[in-house]
Amino acid sequence: MNTKSLCSAWLIPIALILSVGLMRAQSSAANSPTLLPGYQLVWSDDFSHDPDGLPDPAKWGYEEGYIRNNESQYYTKARKENARIENGLLIIEARKENYVYVNSVDHESLPARYTSAALETTGKADWQYGRIEVKARLPAGKGVWPAIWTLGSNINQVGWPRCGEIDIMELVGKLQGIIHGTLHYFIDGKHKSSGGQVTIDHPDTTFHVYAAEWTPDRIDLFVDDKKYVSFDVNQATTNGENPFHQPHFLILNLALGGTWGGPIDDSIFPQRMTIAYVRVYQKQP
Repeated sequence: MNTKSLCSAWLIPIALILSVGLMRAQSSAANSPTLLPGYQLVWSDDFSHDPDGLPDPAKWGYEEGYIRNNESQYYTKARKENARIENGLLIIEARKENYVYVNSVDHESLPARYTSAALETTGKADWQYGRIEVKARLPAGKGVWPAIWTLGSNINQVGWPRCGEIDIMELVGKLQGIIHGTLHYFIDGKHKSSGGQVTIDHPDTTFHVYAAEWTPDRIDLFVDDKKYVSFDVNQATTNGENPFHQPHFLILNLALGGTWGGPIDDSIFPQRMTIAYVRVYQKQP
């Protein structure tokens, strides 16, 4: 081999190494902590915890059963088919299948047609004020209803909606591409809600960052860098109490059907909500 050929032979693998290194650097940069002036990262999960394929039990618990809104899915607990870590991503998967669960009341075995998962940080982590940020790719099809949201940690004491709810992102399959953000609270003995919506391209094929920036005065909701809801927290004050001056915990779930999801297209399954990271920032003291 002459000198020119020898150099060419070395240049090819070097170029490949540099290319791979650049791709990894770009990927790392894309998932690196956002630098917010005056804020610090206080809690996060980049889903590198993967000893058994399940989400980190120190950070996440599960809702289990049929929970709300007349939804069609049975939420399973610590079941890889519905919630798992895969290639550094959290996968929440809704499935159409013949699943048998045990009724907790009379211990009777019953069938479920659909399964999914709802992960929550209740009892493990909650926050009062800050920026909650989730990078996700969403499912698609009639009947899907993924959500990224919070509930007041005092829900077991005061109930809903008195505890408050921040819907950072909801998507309904029948309204594909429309992202909804809503604040739920309780005023003068009645449920109140405030919010808005924004249309984005391809939420099911590309990742977007869904975020809430929450201060004592305002709650602003974003998709990527676009603010689409701005809420005056004082609107939720009643009798000197305000649910948005209390800690909240985070929920990530993929629901099916129900009061808003509507009829389910059985041909779309399985469907996945894929999450690259979750980050919570708070202002430095």
